[in-house]
Amino acid sequence: MAEIKYEIVKKGLKEAIERGDYQVGDKLPTESDLMAQYQVSRYTVRRAVGELQNDHYVYRIQGGGMYVDDWQDSVQKRTINNKMIGVVTTHLADYIFPSIISGIDRAISARGYSLIISNTHNNREKEAQSLQKMLDNQVAGLIIEPTQSAMPDPNIELYQQIEAAKIPTLFINAHYPQLQVPFLETKDMEAELAMTEYLISQGHQRILGIFQVDDMQGTHRMRGFINAYMAHPEISYLNKTIMYQSGQDMTKVLKQVSTIMSQPEHPTAVVCYNDELAIQIMDVIRSLGLRIPADVSVTGCDDFVLGRYIKPRLTTLEHPKEKMGLDAGTMIVKMIEGEPVESIKYEMPPHYNESVAKRN
Repeated sequence: MAEIKYEIVKKGLKEAIERGDYQVGDKLPTESDLMAQYQVSRYTVRRAVGELQNDHYVYRIQGGGMYVDDWQDSVQKRTINNKMIGVVTTHLADYIFPSIISGIDRAISARGYSLIISNTHNNREKEAQSLQKMLDNQVAGLIIEPTQSAMPDPNIELYQQIEAAKIPTLFINAHYPQLQVPFLETKDMEAELAMTEYLISQGHQRILGIFQVDDMQGTHRMRGFINAYMAHPEISYLNKTIMYQSGQDMTKVLKQVSTIMSQPEHPTAVVCYNDELAIQIMDVIRSLGLRIPADVSVTGCDDFVLGRYIKPRLTTLEHPKEKMGLDAGTMIVKMIEGEPVESIKYEMPPHYNESVAKRN
């Protein structure tokens, strides 16, 4: 089988060091020199040098370059035991993510692994930095929530390099079809279709759907909302949809909702991308003097913990966050240890609560 590029660079440097071309303490060629010598990318050079660092052939001085380590003594005394698993998510400390990360940690710590975590804030530049950080740390495996997964990804080449390097990788919440990587996702389209059908069955004809459309979860939820209306052509013209992207000024979205809900024939129900948004929408509705659920019913998605404590309690769809984390941790360890795994798509059970009322 043909060698991967980074293995060629690693082998070439290792042989040069072992031959004595570079003595202990000698400075090695720069990354740019090695890129030109081997006709490879900077990522490839860093991957090769990173492995040589782990093997104690090379060490870095911040801002000063790469040098030959005391490799003969190090190889005799040390062994490699990389037990770090990288987790890259769009958010860390809020919403559903603490439960997911806690589940991952519980599953992998039982097998002797530890976590290194990075947060992209759903920003593509930060995603590239996070992925590079994981590669520089020579993680044993990666669990990734793609950033802005519904949009063309400028980092796809970096993902392809990770795939080519055969680093065990698992996607959560969304995935890129062009990559042969297993994933854990929820059945967003089916769940939102069922929720919209429920509202229609309760007599709601004018429903407003509000969806974040730069991630696959949002586009699938919006599709479920639209598909539910397509099954009822006699009222399909009565639906309204608002789309937004992460990082967008939400005051404009909330103002748009306020304008729609101020009309005499306003929607009698609102379907929201997630519970966090639904809680904001409930405040807008109340500010207009409308009652929930007597005048307007509201639904969310993901079963956010705060949604359980507001009044009226929010009707929502359950995200299997704890189970997803446990499954992700179990699966990535299996992948690292060479066992096959299968992708999983979870159901999202509804919780019908007091924020929805039947229309006469």
